[in-house]
Amino acid sequence: MQPTPKKVLIFDLDGTLIDSVPDLAAAINQMLAKFELPLASVEAVRGWVGNGSLVLVERALLAMGGQLAMLDEAHEIFLAQYADCASQETVAYAGVNEGLNRLLAAGFRLNIATNKPERFLPALLTHLGWQDKFDLVLGGDSLSAKKPDPMQLTYICQRLGYTIDECVMIGDSKNDIMAGQAAGMSTLALRYGYNYGEPIDASNPTQAFDDFDGLVAFILTLA
Repeated sequence: MQPTPKKVLIFDLDGTLIDSVPDLAAAINQMLAKFELPLASVEAVRGWVGNGSLVLVERALLAMGGQLAMLDEAHEIFLAQYADCASQETVAYAGVNEGLNRLLAAGFRLNIATNKPERFLPALLTHLGWQDKFDLVLGGDSLSAKKPDPMQLTYICQRLGYTIDECVMIGDSKNDIMAGQAAGMSTLALRYGYNYGEPIDASNPTQAFDDFDGLVAFILTLA
């Protein structure tokens, strides 16, 4: 029995398509400074990303000596600061721009399912020149649940009219892989992203890749 050809690709954003940690770290440190807490290194922030902005701020507060009682105020400060710097140092990873174009030319339908708040996505995609590349772009607050819940993934499949077997989840963290597995779809992982210091292979994705070029070459065999 031949495997079902893949038609729909669902990408995570931060750590998969883009390196946004420098801008996230800048906003986190502006928030910490407001509370007169020690500042965090970029590498520390890299290990806190992946579960949405509220959890990112919570991890930063606890790591730098803050209190959970500060969380709501700290989150609002972070969001305001990040709105001012979200596109300053954020860049696409090597091979991503070319790879996305190759996948589009091959007929794949591209989508984003990220835990980043939706309010930041339009300006960020415009900054990257990607505003016309994706059918659907879902943030962590676009629906009532975010990854590792599979809701975003199943929603995209249903909205576009494809079966789970025709869709693939692509990400860099265990939340991406767990969401894809919970949805029952193939999962492809990238080893260079943000995964709390854990090897992404430990989450048992269908395949894992060291770079975006290798990922694209594999996906092109799935059509």
